[in-house]
Amino acid sequence: MSGSGADGTNTGKRPNEQLSSWFVRSGWSKGELARQVNRRARQMGAHHISTDTSRVRRWLDGEQPREPIPRILSELFSERFGSVVAIEDLGLRTAHQAPSVSGVDLPWAGPQTVALLSEFSRSDLMLARRGFLGTSLALAAGPALVEPMQRWLVPTPGGDTAPSHATAPAAARRPARLSGPELDLLESTTAMFRQWDAQCGGGLRRKAVVGQLHEVTDLLQEPQPAATERRLFRCAAELAELAGWMSYDVGLQPTAQKYFVLALHASKEAGDKPLGSYILSSMSRQMIHLGRPDDALELIHLAQYGSRDCATSRTQAMLYAMEARAYANMGQPSKCRRAVRMAEDTFADVGLDGEPEPDWIRFFSEAELNGENAHSYRDLAYVAGRSPTYASLSEPVMERAVELFSQDQEHQRSYALNLIGMATVHLLKREPEAATSFAGQALDIARKVRSERVNTRLRKTVDTAARDFGDVAEVLQFTDRLTAQLPETAEAV
Repeated sequence: MSGSGADGTNTGKRPNEQLSSWFVRSGWSKGELARQVNRRARQMGAHHISTDTSRVRRWLDGEQPREPIPRILSELFSERFGSVVAIEDLGLRTAHQAPSVSGVDLPWAGPQTVALLSEFSRSDLMLARRGFLGTSLALAAGPALVEPMQRWLVPTPGGDTAPSHATAPAAARRPARLSGPELDLLESTTAMFRQWDAQCGGGLRRKAVVGQLHEVTDLLQEPQPAATERRLFRCAAELAELAGWMSYDVGLQPTAQKYFVLALHASKEAGDKPLGSYILSSMSRQMIHLGRPDDALELIHLAQYGSRDCATSRTQAMLYAMEARAYANMGQPSKCRRAVRMAEDTFADVGLDGEPEPDWIRFFSEAELNGENAHSYRDLAYVAGRSPTYASLSEPVMERAVELFSQDQEHQRSYALNLIGMATVHLLKREPEAATSFAGQALDIARKVRSERVNTRLRKTVDTAARDFGDVAEVLQFTDRLTAQLPETAEAV
């Protein structure tokens, strides 16, 4: 009987025109979509899902699939089109979700932040595979994302730096269990994880970071003096941001966003506005990746406003560079170029104030500045219909980034991404031989780091080269090499 299977129910409704539209645009066959759904379900641990072409046809005819199918379809189409394709966009319904799991509009209070961090990191550790919360986690975008984040700036009762004393009344509080050296060790361990991520990609140490985060939340559930508690919240914020970044890097987009949101909450409890601005910049970068530059710009402006009186020049330069990326993807060249100039001018002041800088902003070097600005010009070129003018603006800046990253053994993923960026610039200039040369260098690095972001960008670049220059021998040879050396078998951990 129709709809009696484990992955669908018959609603008796008319054909689902929204799902049909996305399906046709994807270029997939019914069999290919069914295979992808089954593969993603297995990765989630939903082994009861067994979809075939007839089931896909019934979905297109109006049958409403049961969870987790709607979320799997949302993930698959979002990845296919490089932007958020919500469940509702597919004409499907989603089950009601508790805000603590599925939402981003969370209470801005210390005890709730600790509880949510603990719950989420524990779930991640228990089910550490792609889409581990696939039945209950969805991406937020637009006002549903931006408006809750604006509450980052709303003062909390007693002030941003007031201790939350999450679990014990004042009379029951004990002296600190953690010594200064122990806190120092926690913070240095976070810096070590960040270094590993830059060298090896997000796929290698993600579970270790999540485990450390869970340990810190355990400490936050015990009585601590105010100063110790603030340092622990700062450590939790940095670890949650890094867990989000690593999740983003390996393609776990909803998971990444949830960690970023929780990191922002923890940074507020720590009273650390520059750290909060950095977390917002990571969220902004994710929104650009997902084709939501308007949201990215809102998040960056919020970060700039919130940290305008306390961020170092390096942090401010990074925020200007991300602002330029957002404007580029919105197709606003004059505002993009202004933000690029502001990033360059502000970066020139780095170190002049003599202020010590936190480890989390150390990555934003001259190489990173050039890489971001070059990608802004490159993005402008694509938005402007493959404009050779903006491609020419991008090339020397990207060359400088590649040169500097080639001397940096720590930031190998960034080196690979900028090599891929250089390849795209040469494709814009209709120089496929040079493009494949840079792509080949990127492939050598991609095989050493575990970054689905690098792999995906490399595959997309090669797909573009094959589509536009499929008769060029170097392109044909490199396409074969990529297929052989970088098969699509990576699974997030």
